[in-house]
Amino acid sequence: RTCRDYEVPNWVDESTLVFACSYSGNTEETLSAVRQCLTRGCDVLCITSGGTLADLARERRLPLVSIPGGQPPRTALGYLFVPLVSLATRMGLLPWQDWEELFSTLDGCLEDWGMESASRSNPAKRLAVRLYGKIPLLYGLGAWHAVVADRWKSQLNENSKCMVFANAFPELNHNEIVGWTLSETQASDRWAVVILEDGQESPRMQARARITRDLVRGKAETFTVTARGEALLTKMLSLAYLADFVSLYLAALYGVDPYEIAAIDLLKKSLAELD
Repeated sequence: RTCRDYEVPNWVDESTLVFACSYSGNTEETLSAVRQCLTRGCDVLCITSGGTLADLARERRLPLVSIPGGQPPRTALGYLFVPLVSLATRMGLLPWQDWEELFSTLDGCLEDWGMESASRSNPAKRLAVRLYGKIPLLYGLGAWHAVVADRWKSQLNENSKCMVFANAFPELNHNEIVGWTLSETQASDRWAVVILEDGQESPRMQARARITRDLVRGKAETFTVTARGEALLTKMLSLAYLADFVSLYLAALYGVDPYEIAAIDLLKKSLAELD
């Protein structure tokens, strides 16, 4: 289970294995949760580039994976994610990963989606153009797709400086789909639905996506983005990688700096003043 809160669940105890991940090492929610876990006798393993989390790990003699620092946390997905998966695999918590397929697939993605690739044949640039001026709604076609949809959302929020919403099948078919009933009274050219899939979903899930596209037709533009690769990890990271490119190209279209996060900096400063 993922915990992004100041408080850890009540069931966490001495039998719980905890991976504490914070790129800067100063994320206050993470530090609060780690201290609670230590109080409860948990085994804690830390992954960070430094900060208070690294100091705490050394002080308490906790296992520590040090990663390179000095860049925005959202650009350090690989530094945080790969050690986590590798450790979990070595512990027998995850099946063995085909790293060769992952890296070769991502190399191909870079070639197809990078700056050197012409716009007419670059899916990332073409999607960014289609999303320009719109409010994207990201729909993950299943459980792990929902995780990737959240990554898309955060990348578009931070890099492109735009409002984005994320949801997942089948849950959205029980609530959000009804919201499209009223969208006829709203500007239809403001909405864009992006469905994230891997092409191997169950027939029922594929049917849900098809019916949803039909219901949304005429009220929003719809796009389907398909993962690359065979292994689950490759599929997840190829879709997440595409979000990086789309968000950067969309930032360029909006004329904003993808690096700058003034709102987050202001929030942190205001919270520090409360202390």
